[in-house]
Amino acid sequence: MYLFLFILLSAGLTSCEALLDDCKICRLNVYENGNLINSMQEAEYCGAELVTIQNTPPQTDGAITYIWECN
Repeated sequence: MYLFLFILLSAGLTSCEALLDDCKICRLNVYENGNLINSMQEAEYCGAELVTIQNTPPQTDGAITYIWECN
């Protein structure tokens, strides 16, 4: 029983460490009718913040679309 809990806890910690180590440079780009009109300053995002940014869908307001792009 204790061995199973130890293995489960160890696997959970390992996956969290991998999530925190995953970092990318991202910026918010603004497009008008498909043409890039503005690119916000790049910043490094890691872990849960990176996951949130990568899962944010493009938002459109009229002809303007805001898209997070990461490298």
